[in-house]
Amino acid sequence: MEENTPKKKKNKVMPIILIVIVLISAYFGIQKYIYAQHHEDTDDAQLEGDISPVLPRVSGFVTMLNVSDNMKVKEGDTLVKLDDRDYKIKVGQTQSALENAEANVAVVRANNTATVANYETAKANLEAAKIKVWKANEDYKRYEKLLADKAITQQLFDAAKSDKESAEAQVEVAKKQLDASLRQDDATAQQISYAQSIVAQRQADLDFAKLQLSYTTLIAPVSGVVSKKNVELGQYVQAGQSLFAIVLDSDVWVVANFKETQLEKMKVGQVVDISVDAFKDKKIEGYVHSFSAATGARFSLLPPDNASGNFVKVVQRVPIKIKIKADKDILNILRPGMSVHVIINT
Repeated sequence: MEENTPKKKKNKVMPIILIVIVLISAYFGIQKYIYAQHHEDTDDAQLEGDISPVLPRVSGFVTMLNVSDNMKVKEGDTLVKLDDRDYKIKVGQTQSALENAEANVAVVRANNTATVANYETAKANLEAAKIKVWKANEDYKRYEKLLADKAITQQLFDAAKSDKESAEAQVEVAKKQLDASLRQDDATAQQISYAQSIVAQRQADLDFAKLQLSYTTLIAPVSGVVSKKNVELGQYVQAGQSLFAIVLDSDVWVVANFKETQLEKMKVGQVVDISVDAFKDKKIEGYVHSFSAATGARFSLLPPDNASGNFVKVVQRVPIKIKIKADKDILNILRPGMSVHVIINT
């Protein structure tokens, strides 16, 4: 009888333990289910920020370098200077070309003034010739009547006729001179227009040369921290070569890639709990800012094409931008690229 008592007690304890385990599991399962009905989470997320690359727009040797890795810079700071002697010479050459073009305009304008004077002279000569023709015609008519009345000799009549014909010939010559002066005036006006266009071209060349000269000084486009420095003093750099990058310290956000099956209840403005892997003890709050216009796969180098016939359904992920609501002390320790875990309260 004594040997059976411990067995009976043991048999009674085991069901109780099982019931407790089942109740606890059910409780946590229900809690998990209720939580899942109102929350969506993912660890496929990371911090993002604005990164501004610094690239030279002209080629040259680096003569001054005022940056180092992880150095803070302010917008407008002079970071790099390139050898500008070639560009200064180019500015001088284009300046001289502009001055020559402007001097040529002055010469052409002076020629135009003389042409205008010649035109006015030719016009006056034509008017004088016309007056002479009128007078010669009047004399010819009078002498013709006098000759008919035998009041004058044939010699005087012939002289009047000769004067009339000579005056008419002078009118034709004056007309031709006036036409020539008019054509010369038009040509001079075209020369002025052409000379002025050359001035405009030389001015554009000068402006471009000055612009190229200004590119030899690289200034900080934004305030931030210098990263990925890839330039040394005395190095020859090409236009468009990446020298370093500036990570803006003004804003950091989260890009979380949620499955398309998680998006049903998500809306802009919903509260988000953010946990940064590097700072597990710091709880950060944010909110849903916007949804990507396409899935992440659509922006890949080789986007999927399901029309090929070999279709395998794969759940796609949609990037969601999450803005962070935190004080400056926390924002200062966050770095783009850090992994995070986000939970959206739907």
